[in-house]
Amino acid sequence: MSASTEARPLIPPMRWLLYVAAFLVFLAGLVLFVFPLRTAEWFAWTVNPPMTAVFLGAAYWASAGLELTGARSASWGAARLAVLPVFIFTTLTLAVTLVHLDRFHLSPANGPVAQASTWAWLAIYAVVPIAMLLISWMQIRSPRDVPTSVPRGGAVLPLALRLLLMGIAAVLLLYGAALLAIPMAAATWWPWPLSELTARAVGAWLVGLGWSAAQGQFSRDPHTVRPVALTSVAFFVLQVLALLRYGGALAWPGVPAIGFVTVLLAIGVAGGWALALSGPRVARATTA
Repeated sequence: MSASTEARPLIPPMRWLLYVAAFLVFLAGLVLFVFPLRTAEWFAWTVNPPMTAVFLGAAYWASAGLELTGARSASWGAARLAVLPVFIFTTLTLAVTLVHLDRFHLSPANGPVAQASTWAWLAIYAVVPIAMLLISWMQIRSPRDVPTSVPRGGAVLPLALRLLLMGIAAVLLLYGAALLAIPMAAATWWPWPLSELTARAVGAWLVGLGWSAAQGQFSRDPHTVRPVALTSVAFFVLQVLALLRYGGALAWPGVPAIGFVTVLLAIGVAGGWALALSGPRVARATTA
């Protein structure tokens, strides 16, 4: 990406779209992470077992951090690391929803809260991808600031960190795609039981997170990686809390459980490392 693109300021519509998206995913995460046993009454579809609900809730809350950090970014160069993964995730989730629409709480028999949550879910996932496309087009055509001295060479992140991010991205993207395409076969490698719907819901998250990691390793300015770094750390911490609550659902000490924990640790290490590099001192050094 050129220096002038990095210097393009974030336009207000994009900033507000990210704020709204952060609020919506926070609400979804609230039900799933805090009340995993009440999804039949309060969520758009019933999520079982509870470990799946808290896993998805942790992903939603971590995504809220990604969008909030992107909204608070001064430049499009940093915010776009939040926009593209969110667009990919929302588009995939809309497709998963339409494929499994019969599993959603559209009937009045499911109760008013669950039914309202379902209609809100459908509206959000139908509108957000279109809004992101339109506002991204406006963002790309917006005026640029005077270019700053953003590095012009290759990526400035340490090679070891880039390799770690590439490894994480490859695992998440490939396995996420498998969960979406062949959910029941791929779910045999997940550490706790998944249905077709929950396998595809998890797959959409893995593809979105994997795309975020893939983008992060290409950055030439450590400060632009900050949204991805904060999200990775939040995802790690929240998933650890989820394991402390419902970790008994995992098939210990099987290969899938060990693989899950290994990838989770890798995400935590990569996020903490990138966060340390993206701090104020590094940001001043790269823009001085």
